[in-house]
Amino acid sequence: MAKKKTKFMCQSCGYESPKWMGKCPGCGEWNKMVEEVEIVKPGRRGAFAHSDTQLGTGERIKAAPITTIQTEQEPRIATDLAELNRALGGGIVQGSLVLIGGDPGIGKSTLLLQVSSQLARKGKKVLYISGEESVKQTKLRADRLGVASENLFVYSETDMDYIQHAISEVNPDLVIIDSIQTVYQSEVTSAPGSVSQVRECTATLMRIGKTKGIAIFIVGHVTKEGAIAGPRLLEHMVDTVLYFEGERHHTYRIIRAVKNRFGSTNEMGIFEMKEDGLEEVANPSEIFLEERSQGASGSTVVASMEGTRPVLVEIQALISPTSFGNPRRMATGLDHNRVSLLMAVLEKRVGLLLQNQDAYLKVAGGVKLDEPAIDLAVAISIASSFRDKPTRPTDCFIGEVGLTGEVRRVSRIEQRVQEAAKLGFERVLLPSNNMVGWTVPKEVEVIGVSSVAEALQYALGG
Repeated sequence: MAKKKTKFMCQSCGYESPKWMGKCPGCGEWNKMVEEVEIVKPGRRGAFAHSDTQLGTGERIKAAPITTIQTEQEPRIATDLAELNRALGGGIVQGSLVLIGGDPGIGKSTLLLQVSSQLARKGKKVLYISGEESVKQTKLRADRLGVASENLFVYSETDMDYIQHAISEVNPDLVIIDSIQTVYQSEVTSAPGSVSQVRECTATLMRIGKTKGIAIFIVGHVTKEGAIAGPRLLEHMVDTVLYFEGERHHTYRIIRAVKNRFGSTNEMGIFEMKEDGLEEVANPSEIFLEERSQGASGSTVVASMEGTRPVLVEIQALISPTSFGNPRRMATGLDHNRVSLLMAVLEKRVGLLLQNQDAYLKVAGGVKLDEPAIDLAVAISIASSFRDKPTRPTDCFIGEVGLTGEVRRVSRIEQRVQEAAKLGFERVLLPSNNMVGWTVPKEVEVIGVSSVAEALQYALGG
């Protein structure tokens, strides 16, 4: 007979305790400990191995030398959306578990319904399981997107036992769960969306996907901070984590891979939301720069790497005298601490008096940049706005800035410069240590700089 055990679990991080505590020792959050009843069943749980190799024949799998293990290329299912294939590392891997998160209304269900339709038209069986919408609501959205295929099966259910039965009955190539926070295991007593439910349901789906070779997409809700709701364990269990981002007031959506066991991380795909669904953007650099003002101070362009793709993005800065004792520092799409650091470097190493100036910075187009190679462009945009001197519209800036004012080398410099040349930029300022070991395009003048002061001399004439 199963034994019942009472425990208290943090709903933020999954920390377990035999008694209630006001503050979670794991994450430091207050009033997140919830009492849950755990039913301990005798016997061991199944593994990822196929039943006929472990349980059916009674043979135990033994450890083997790594040199004797035969490997093969993971088969992938390509969708018609090249941007999604890029983010996934080349397509959907059979047997993989993919978690996709994003703000409400950003387009997660729309994207997955489009992918379902594309694969169904190619003869793949797709099972779309919705725990948030009825079958008729899903059909209404499918009609709006022009989705219709006999290979696309729609099912509205939240009980994990019925979901397992539906998967066995349909035997699909792809399963979509929308969303994991609405699904529950009947054996677990806590409410749907709790740490225990999310963990157990994900473990069950992972076991189904690995043993039957079915690719499974899981939609995850996000918190107000933008992280996927539920325990961090959820992101560790899955093979790929995709974040679907975008500003509510922009039509562009960005899908970003932050974890991928079958490809490179930080890959980015860009889509545009239209009436008939999401449309991929082939040249994102051109989109981000099409509304750039000519001759305006505080505007610079940087060649940033998003995974293996170079993207040209405009950085804007507005520096104005403060009316208060403490100047304001605001940044959209940039790390606030990075902006403060670069302003301190400009004040100490270049002599710009910024301590009595308000600073407002943003990345145009709603993109978020977090790599070190954007430092030089941010510093020059701040100096440009402070001196009210515009940079040349055909200049591009690449480089990491150190605390002593030096400009340090960055990776993939050749790809960045080629992207700038492709869009008509005539001059690129980059670290002097990046000047050797690659071929410079003929149509671009490349200038190596070793310090921020030297870069400002070229960019602003002093």
